[in-house]
Amino acid sequence: MAVHTRISDDDARTLVAGYGVGELRGFVGVAAGSVNSNFALDAGGRRWFLRLYEERDFVGAAQEAAMLERLASACVPTPAPLRRLDGELVSAVAGKPAALFPWRDGTMRCQHSVTPEDAHRVGEALARVHVAGAAEQCGPGRFRYEDLLVRLDGVARSGDVALAGLVPMLRRALGRAHGARDRTLPGAMTHGDLFRDNVLWDASGNIAALLDFESACSGTLAYDLMVTVLSWCVGQAIEGQLASAMRRGYERVRPLTDAEHRGLWAEACFAALRFTVTRITDFALRADSTGPRVVKDWRRFFMRFETLQALGPEGLARALGT
Repeated sequence: MAVHTRISDDDARTLVAGYGVGELRGFVGVAAGSVNSNFALDAGGRRWFLRLYEERDFVGAAQEAAMLERLASACVPTPAPLRRLDGELVSAVAGKPAALFPWRDGTMRCQHSVTPEDAHRVGEALARVHVAGAAEQCGPGRFRYEDLLVRLDGVARSGDVALAGLVPMLRRALGRAHGARDRTLPGAMTHGDLFRDNVLWDASGNIAALLDFESACSGTLAYDLMVTVLSWCVGQAIEGQLASAMRRGYERVRPLTDAEHRGLWAEACFAALRFTVTRITDFALRADSTGPRVVKDWRRFFMRFETLQALGPEGLARALGT
């Protein structure tokens, strides 16, 4: 989440009128993430979450909104987008597609506060996304091996001497990780980005909402699990209590196949490199900003890759308790 496109008071009032949710009292940008522009709106005595899609066209935004509506109806804890008075799920704001969601109160976990019980619940929730999303027709996403190579081409041309100097090494590492993946592993709709800032927790310690399905796409389910493990279960190293709890929570809902167990290390390596590259292109190379945003350091995910290289497949299996 971030603010890349500013909206006016008139933009916000026109939007709110299209949903019939009452008079607009105010709005403010929400700073986080990297892709979309996001706002908190106060209208009709309630709080709402507005997302402007920066990288999807109107067709793509409508498809994503409809997917979220179906997932919510299948008991995945994600807020369903509100339908407009004309029945549509997507509006136009500042020339871009936009969706309005009910605001979900909750807190986010910092790394030091994550418990094995939290990790278990997140693993269960991710598996429920995979099960509920099995029938979804999704595209291949924007972070395939080929896409990451294109991003590295951009880094090489960026003029940033330090970052461009990393490109040959990252190309070699990506090539090895991509070559080690098992192309026959089960696949379906994946979340792709179930980081700690995309999960809200209620006061009882239960998951209040899964957020930000912007990166949802067709992909390998074991890869999605390892993206989530690398987000939630790593401090200075992979924390075995958290990683094994997350894996157990996931398998409580959707057991992994033997091939998936064998493939987890390669999936984790590719995941770590994917986020290394995208954090370079989406944060390190974006010096300017039109509004509040956060910065995420690519080095933290490259450290994860180096940790995985040191552990090897057997070391990761021990950390996961398999």
